[in-house]
Amino acid sequence: MRRGIEKESLRTTPDGGLALTPHPLALGSALTHPHITTDFSESQLELVTGAFTRVEDTFAQLGELHQAVAQALGDERMWVSSMPCCLPSEEAIPLGQYGASHIGRVKTVYRQGLSHRYGRRMQTISGIHYNWSLPGLGNDEYFHLIRNFRRDSFLLLWLFGASPAVCASFVDGLPHGLEPLGSGTLHLPHATSLRMGRLGYQSEAQASLAVSYNGLAGYGATLEDAMTRSWPAYQAIGLRDEQGGWRQLSTHLLQIENEFYGTIRPKRTIHSGERPLHALRERGVEYVEVRCMDLDPFEPLGIAPDTARVIDLFLLHCLASDSPPDSPEEIAALSENQQRVAARGREPGLRLSRGGAEVVLVEWAAELLEGCEPIARRMDAALGGQAYRQALAGAQSRLLHPDALPSARVLREAGDTWRGEYAAMIAALSQATRRVLLAQPLSTERALHWAALADRSLREQARIEAEQQGSFDDFVTDYLDARRLLA
Repeated sequence: MRRGIEKESLRTTPDGGLALTPHPLALGSALTHPHITTDFSESQLELVTGAFTRVEDTFAQLGELHQAVAQALGDERMWVSSMPCCLPSEEAIPLGQYGASHIGRVKTVYRQGLSHRYGRRMQTISGIHYNWSLPGLGNDEYFHLIRNFRRDSFLLLWLFGASPAVCASFVDGLPHGLEPLGSGTLHLPHATSLRMGRLGYQSEAQASLAVSYNGLAGYGATLEDAMTRSWPAYQAIGLRDEQGGWRQLSTHLLQIENEFYGTIRPKRTIHSGERPLHALRERGVEYVEVRCMDLDPFEPLGIAPDTARVIDLFLLHCLASDSPPDSPEEIAALSENQQRVAARGREPGLRLSRGGAEVVLVEWAAELLEGCEPIARRMDAALGGQAYRQALAGAQSRLLHPDALPSARVLREAGDTWRGEYAAMIAALSQATRRVLLAQPLSTERALHWAALADRSLREQARIEAEQQGSFDDFVTDYLDARRLLA
């Protein structure tokens, strides 16, 4: 198995506000750095590890990335929660900037489109993406795994969801259905992950997509249709503003592949300038990207090694279990399950839909974790030690002690220690994390390694900008040509 981690975090000021400064030059180019970039906002860091066969190696690199970033941020710090800090007005949230090259400008225009379609606040939500592969799997096996993941991923939301509250600025002027917790804080008392609920990455347009995961052909056809079909609400936004500036890349339901939101994606490493769907169709699925993981504010790196081991076991269980084809009816039921767990996951006796019947969440969860036990034994037998069995036992103990879940701990500590002031608590945890990282400086050799990567990325961006040809409009037309989606 190989796994890598992508971790998003907002940059914030010492008082817990959104940092409005440019991406630090010491971190290199957000366009070309292989491990440090930005997500939607210029203020939203994204740290990307390589893919490793050992959990320990993945976390060693993730730790180095955090140390290098902490050194470069000065007084700023990484916000340790998925739900954002207290935000300024929509217009003041800066879009990611990637330089003057055509591909760099495409990235910014795409984000401009997201801001018009969904609002900038929603896009500042951050999370963990867990990239996982197993040698020898083909397209059918990966889609087999994905179908079962979508059926059972409520388990990961329940075990690891850590965003039951949010600063009131996030929903200012919007209907939300949340309850007050303290001054400037809103929450749901049994929520696990507001990030994965109706306040998070949701879209009425995308809800119209009944994406089937019964195979690569059907999945690809659905995405191609979404990227070539105009959507009335996006047509109303328009392609350009009155001054001729770009509002969005297209008026289609999806501008590009990355706009499709989901708890898991089939992925393939792309070549320079290649469209992701073309890469998938031509060379097949290379790995899956698990996208439903919240940042754990009590973990300095946002995720614990034992969490990674539970995800490994869960993915292997998805692969080893029977996986019948999905249907539109099941897809709708799974969406409703996700909403229930996100908003009410710790509610005693909560039931979910499975096969047309209602089952108690904790009973279904216990069944899934029990099914992971033989896999954990096999893993530990192969690798030595007891790490996988211990990680699984920790997850099973939470079935009996749900007050130990991260979502419960967030609300308990916010209420008991911080008078319900969620943002103040997360700001304090962010500062504590900064102190931990700065107290563990990189060795001179490793610091020079990351400095050299940053410098190389800046030179690579300069090369791309110097060598580009043609107009930006022609570049966009060519990049979005539907023929580039085909194998």
